[in-house]
Amino acid sequence: MSVFNEDLYKGSLKSIEGGGLGFEIQAMSEFLKLHSGRVRSPHIQDFYQILWFKSGTGKHSVDFHQYDVFENALFFIGKNQVQCFDDYPDYEGFVISFDEEYMVLRENEVDFSLKSSFFNNPYQRPSVCVGSGWEYKLDEYISQMRIEIAESRGYGKEDLLRFYIRAFLIQVQRRKNELEEASEHYAPYVVDEKRRQLIRFVNLVEEKYALHLQTREYADLLNISPRTLSGLTLSLLGKAPSQMIQERIILEAKRLLLYSDCQVKQIADKLGFEDPAYFVRYFRKHLALSPMEFRMNFQYVQLIFIFVQLMILFT
Repeated sequence: MSVFNEDLYKGSLKSIEGGGLGFEIQAMSEFLKLHSGRVRSPHIQDFYQILWFKSGTGKHSVDFHQYDVFENALFFIGKNQVQCFDDYPDYEGFVISFDEEYMVLRENEVDFSLKSSFFNNPYQRPSVCVGSGWEYKLDEYISQMRIEIAESRGYGKEDLLRFYIRAFLIQVQRRKNELEEASEHYAPYVVDEKRRQLIRFVNLVEEKYALHLQTREYADLLNISPRTLSGLTLSLLGKAPSQMIQERIILEAKRLLLYSDCQVKQIADKLGFEDPAYFVRYFRKHLALSPMEFRMNFQYVQLIFIFVQLMILFT
């Protein structure tokens, strides 16, 4: 069973949608109607998305984890993440899709903090709840973005859209901080120098995991010592750098096994393993299953799920 679109995996929003702008806003009901066959199966894309569920309840899957959907939940989907909508038919809200050029104009502290707080951060939840009675602030930016997209005279269009998406994220971060400060269970996500270094390491792993670099090589790229890097990841995440690198390789292996038709040998090659047999041993060491056993187990579970759904339908 394959639900992985290789062209979508490599493409950009401009090439997929054909509009040339690299930025799109759709009502969620319209989006799900137009793309139901694709987005209700696990899929992946090379651009960013913000999903604002204004109403409706269910589950949304991101990288093999399911998260609750509820009123005014926002999901932040980074490049190359696997996601899947459930079958709930009546979600209302918005889907904002945009290329990376809208995410960061320059590496200043605010842009860096926003990007790392919301997108492609495997150590943060991909969802935020902004609650009710506050969402009108986000509606204002949605309205401005939709007006700008529809504007035929394009002078400064991309700059304004970049400003609006940045302002939207700042408002969400403010609200997130307010809720976390009021909670006994969460501490606000603050990007200090240590966390900034950690995020740079996470970003480097995202770029270079298939090269199988060692901890010392990542440390060199960050201009810090291997001991400093190890202390950083252990103190903030309780994990060694090598473990984080291995987890990223395994995540990509799982994506390719479940959502592509690639053979094990092809997957090994994509992930930088010269010897497919070594890749099989590496995978088994981490999951106690061979790659093919992992794929077949997933397909078996999917078949059982389909069978149960059919039994419910016809009883």
